[in-house]
Amino acid sequence: MLKPQKKIPKREMKQDPLITWYFEAQQWFESRKKLLSYIGLAVVAVIAGGWIYMNNRTQAEQNASAALGKVMRYYDLGQYELAINGIPQENIRGLQSIVDEYDGTASAEQSQFYLANAYYNLRQYDKALEQFAGADLDDAMFVASVRAGQGACYEALGQYAEAGSSFEEASNISSDELLTPEYLYDAGRNFIKSGDRTRAESLLTKLKKDHPMSVYAREVDKLLAELNT
Repeated sequence: MLKPQKKIPKREMKQDPLITWYFEAQQWFESRKKLLSYIGLAVVAVIAGGWIYMNNRTQAEQNASAALGKVMRYYDLGQYELAINGIPQENIRGLQSIVDEYDGTASAEQSQFYLANAYYNLRQYDKALEQFAGADLDDAMFVASVRAGQGACYEALGQYAEAGSSFEEASNISSDELLTPEYLYDAGRNFIKSGDRTRAESLLTKLKKDHPMSVYAREVDKLLAELNT
């Protein structure tokens, strides 16, 4: 004959650690139910906001890329004013419009680089410098080209020390076997013009040593001869 199970006194149940934890957790949850619901809503809002932001950014990049593709044919043809201003009546955005409208996208940053080059080719060097300074590019080749572009602007303005420094910085960033010696050559040439003989000789010697087969290395001796005249 089965014996009736012994009932656990309430006092012993309360002393059980697991049961105690359960009741305490339940009380904690009940006391903070409203706060937790607010936190849950905040998390949902953050996730939704992030999704909307990324979706909008992707769409902006697609629009900027499409606009840049349309206007680049004018840039490539040397029609720089059209490239800058676009042709609104034909729904072609200019580089300036792309930079302003899609700021922060990769295509807008590239557009600002081309915009700077367009101003340089129109001999509007101050505007070119402003655009070069605003171009925030990640690719090392573009970054080096930006510094070289700034150097070209400074040289055109007769600011040879600044030009030399910009070209030198471009040479330090660049890993291109064709462009790096050119940047070194331009840096040395501008330092000669600025009167900084020591810096010029150092860069030109580096060019001849590190890039002996470059076409610019053949011109180094001529520039070094200028230092001794």
